[in-house]
Amino acid sequence: MGDLFLVRHGETEWSRSGRHTGSTDVPLTEHGRDEARRLLPLIRPLRVGAALVSPSQRARETAELIGLHEVRVDAGLREWDYGAYEGVTTVDIQRTRPGWFLFTDGVAPGPPDHPGETVEQVGERADRVLTQVDAAHADTDGCVVLVAHGHFLRVLTARRLGLPASAGALFQLATGTLCRLGTEHGRPVIAAWNVRPGS
Repeated sequence: MGDLFLVRHGETEWSRSGRHTGSTDVPLTEHGRDEARRLLPLIRPLRVGAALVSPSQRARETAELIGLHEVRVDAGLREWDYGAYEGVTTVDIQRTRPGWFLFTDGVAPGPPDHPGETVEQVGERADRVLTQVDAAHADTDGCVVLVAHGHFLRVLTARRLGLPASAGALFQLATGTLCRLGTEHGRPVIAAWNVRPGS
């Protein structure tokens, strides 16, 4: 099990305003592009064996801006399907569901093309991505980099550490940051979290 680097895409208008952004393909803001570019000095020294990126334009542009040009687009890295909560802020949801919390209360059903996912379904998807990560580590002596989304990467981190998917709630993840999941005595650990140059 080699090092796994996680990159959350840079800021979008929706991430800045707190709107849940699953399937809506919102582009990066100029600030989001700057956030991504600032990660380049952290990515450049890595010996990348494989890089996987979400299909969304915000993730693909982030990957390009951090210098990852040989990437595999993987639909498994897409963000949580928020169902009826797509584009809605937590504050607005809590007006009708006081105390609502995504990781424990889930989403309201959405339209047929985006019905919503449970935290367990997101966890199963993360497990499938981690199987691909392990296969990539077996095929190369370099690290693996994933460029994706905040809630999905939080769930993936929980699953990598052997925790239930809902434990992703414990790992706050900012836009335009780099995280490293490594090992200690053969067991997965968080080696770095929410890293930006100079932090």
